[in-house]
Amino acid sequence: MSDIQAKIDELEAEMARTQKNKATNYHLGTLKAKIAKLKSELINGPGGKSAGTKNAERGFDVTKSGDTRIGLVGFPSVGKSTLLTSLTGTRSEAAAYEFTTLTCIPGTMKYKGARIQVLDLPGIIEGAADGRGRGRQVISTARTCNLILIVLDSAKPVTHKKIIEAELNSFGIRINQTPPAVKFVKKEKGGIGYQEMVAQTKGMSADAARVVCKEYKVSCAEIILREDITVDQFIDVLEGNRAYVPVLYVFNKIDSITIEELDILDQMPNYVPISSQHKWNLEELMEEIWNRCSMIRIYTKPKGQIPDYDAPVILHSENPTVEEFCNRLHKGIMAQFSHALVWGRSAKHQPQTCGRDHVLCDEDIVQICKKV
Repeated sequence: MSDIQAKIDELEAEMARTQKNKATNYHLGTLKAKIAKLKSELINGPGGKSAGTKNAERGFDVTKSGDTRIGLVGFPSVGKSTLLTSLTGTRSEAAAYEFTTLTCIPGTMKYKGARIQVLDLPGIIEGAADGRGRGRQVISTARTCNLILIVLDSAKPVTHKKIIEAELNSFGIRINQTPPAVKFVKKEKGGIGYQEMVAQTKGMSADAARVVCKEYKVSCAEIILREDITVDQFIDVLEGNRAYVPVLYVFNKIDSITIEELDILDQMPNYVPISSQHKWNLEELMEEIWNRCSMIRIYTKPKGQIPDYDAPVILHSENPTVEEFCNRLHKGIMAQFSHALVWGRSAKHQPQTCGRDHVLCDEDIVQICKKV
């Protein structure tokens, strides 16, 4: 493993020495592809991504429960355990020394009818993705979450933020990103077919695609770029094992900083300031969790009965359809589906008879009608 890391360091040093311009794009693409392959081998063992599930260190064995899973990631002693207790009531040992939490502690938070599983993960340190501490277990578990809360000490948020982002990125987690709109299909013959549907301004080109494919031993493929991407994003497509997870930054311990310092933090995007010890601003945090997970509530209505307002069906989509709702209830419903009666904001009249493609809104009421 040390030999692989030495090769990575050597290639990264060469990249740092290389000027970035059109003439060096080909060379830089080669270096990036080699580094990505070596990092994959370092994390997953020989064979890279194909051996990943067998050789990479597994996450903590915590059964998924509830409608949504969120993970608390951060340095030791930033208040993750206290936050878990404040949100869920689950006791997680907290103390003034580092590494109090040595395993994953789950709890359940109820909000707007949804059951949200919260995982208090052990503190990570610089070098976590390379195996320091329990970093790989922590990050592997974070990959399984619908949302990651990066918990930061308000007294030193920027330094810790950059380190944690780098560790998550090294382990294949792409925070607050969506998968690149790239069609990549391997073929048995015909060479590399390359097509741009959108002008490429971030470094991608036919030459860059071919050199990356060569490094990954792909000789024949169809490549269609539907958005402007970087070479790194194209490598992510070839790797095929990246996790695209939304992240919310939680600046904890705001009770220990001044109003002026809080005003400075307020200029940073995508964050919520809290004090987990004093339970300050937790309502805003829960609302942000709800929004970032794109959760909406759909109430079921059995025929001839009143809607069940106590147990909404939680969907994770900005524009969920009736078909998605049915599949969330049971995969076999659509085989007998005739139509749905819908009450609520998505209906033009109450009720509206709708098909499988009807888009639902938060707190709609749905009654499923089966074929006769």
